[in-house]
Amino acid sequence: MKAWVLIVGCAPLLAAACTDVHSTSSGATEGFYKELPEGVRAIAATNQDLTAVRIDPADGCYVYRYVGPVETTFLPLRTTNGSPICSRAADAPVADTPVADSPVGGSPVTG
Repeated sequence: MKAWVLIVGCAPLLAAACTDVHSTSSGATEGFYKELPEGVRAIAATNQDLTAVRIDPADGCYVYRYVGPVETTFLPLRTTNGSPICSRAADAPVADTPVADSPVGGSPVTG
């Protein structure tokens, strides 16, 4: 009797483990380019999947979907020399931006 309750109790968990996790997302192709610009295709390295590319809103650079053996993630789209391909200029480096709490010459910056 206890074995039967255990089997019936675990059945929904086992069935849930077999479902597709990606089916809960809003769409498998949402945000991807249907056709990548020719200039981007020309400079992209050959070992990247160009069928699932989008622009990362955080930095404006192209990213592609990499399906690995354990997880699916987005990696920066790179040129043959390893540089990232971006649609806009990179922001100024953080070191060039003064911060009110950072010490300069041994004393804090006052504002």
